[in-house]
Amino acid sequence: MIATPQETHPRLAQGGPLAIAHLVRMLLEATVAIGTLFACARFFHEPFGGTYLILSLLLFSLTFPGHAPRGTSPGAIAGEVLSGWMLVVGLLLTLGWATRTLGSFDERVIVAWVAFTPMALFAAHMLTPVLLPRVLAAEGFQRVAVIAGGGALGRTLAQRIESTPYLGVKVAGFFEDSTPQSGQDGRESLGTLDEIVGYAKTHRVDLIYVTLPMAAQARIMRLLDELRDTTASVYFTPDIFLFDLIQARTDTIGGIPVLALCETPFHGLNGALKRGSDIVLGSLILVLIAPLLAAIALGVKLSSPGPVLFRQRRYGLDGREIVVYKFRSMTVAEDGAVVRQATRNDARVTPFGAFMRRTSLDELPQFINVLQGRMSIVGPRPHAVAHNEQYRRLIKSYMIRHKVRPGITGWAQVNGLRGETDTVDKMKARIEYDLDYLRHWSLKLDLAIIWKTLFVVLKKQNAY
Repeated sequence: MIATPQETHPRLAQGGPLAIAHLVRMLLEATVAIGTLFACARFFHEPFGGTYLILSLLLFSLTFPGHAPRGTSPGAIAGEVLSGWMLVVGLLLTLGWATRTLGSFDERVIVAWVAFTPMALFAAHMLTPVLLPRVLAAEGFQRVAVIAGGGALGRTLAQRIESTPYLGVKVAGFFEDSTPQSGQDGRESLGTLDEIVGYAKTHRVDLIYVTLPMAAQARIMRLLDELRDTTASVYFTPDIFLFDLIQARTDTIGGIPVLALCETPFHGLNGALKRGSDIVLGSLILVLIAPLLAAIALGVKLSSPGPVLFRQRRYGLDGREIVVYKFRSMTVAEDGAVVRQATRNDARVTPFGAFMRRTSLDELPQFINVLQGRMSIVGPRPHAVAHNEQYRRLIKSYMIRHKVRPGITGWAQVNGLRGETDTVDKMKARIEYDLDYLRHWSLKLDLAIIWKTLFVVLKKQNAY
């Protein structure tokens, strides 16, 4: 993974045209969705006040800050827009039903709004990356960058800059130590590193990215000293970004900059947001399912001898041992040095236990773990301690998944990796999804996983 410029250099977003560009990116989805609601209300001669204003505030909280779709093709963008919009509508309908406020809205307005908003969002996501750079350039806001170093990191950085129109940056070319030549990607080499200062003085160069390998420390220090004689902003992008970083970010300790290479996404405000959503959703769900929990507990007690709850040691946040609760679905309660995963037609599973496992009802007591702070509603699924010790020796980066609290459901589970992992390759695939969740966490992603989990449970895939 190579960090994009705005990830690597937060100061790029602080002022001028970049502040405008980032503001456009963050407000785009909320503005389009609320604007479409306003247009539909006006079309049907409904006053835009009262409940519509409350709906707009809720909508803003669910869509801000916006994000650019990961896909680049029209089909991929349309799919992301539609799935995200369905999630937002589902949450709003659920809230409206729970508060009994659905009748406060004109049905014609709501139907038209739900139908036309994804079209408007698709058009906005397709047009903004094309129009925004042109507007910035026309107003003289587009900034010109050159890159010192034409290797793999430098050329990949150029691709990332040009594929991120919200930056408002144009890459003029590269300066290299070797004889100037065009790369395989056709990008122009402007000269040698000795010529970069003169070029920056005679051309309008706003940004200079230094992507030389850290092994060339003496050359880097000399170049940085020479670049002090220019007015360009200078950024150093070390080749460490060629590695797979997890939530990379910069910080300072007593004025000394430090770079986080592997970090939890839940620091600062994100941590409070994640924990707050767990407490609110966990408490609400426990209240709603309390009668169901009592009925299942009675069913476990009557169907087979043994305790109602199954307690097992698992690894939690930062690899610390926690105790996880489940309704007992087997005739045994294994928690030793060797724990055998449940398999299809497993003789240890009771008839009532098989029903619970197919419907994931055996996992419901883990909402108590959520309120205890041991687990989260969404996160990597916790594995038995014995399985952790086995797979940490077989799979690189396995333990990084423990940088966050384990979850009742997770990104791997809604992508077909639920249930038994009978091969190392299957476990590797699950870990890849877990790490992908750490890289790209957002509250919207959590809500999308919860929504998809409902359909996964209904399919009863790999549940035995």
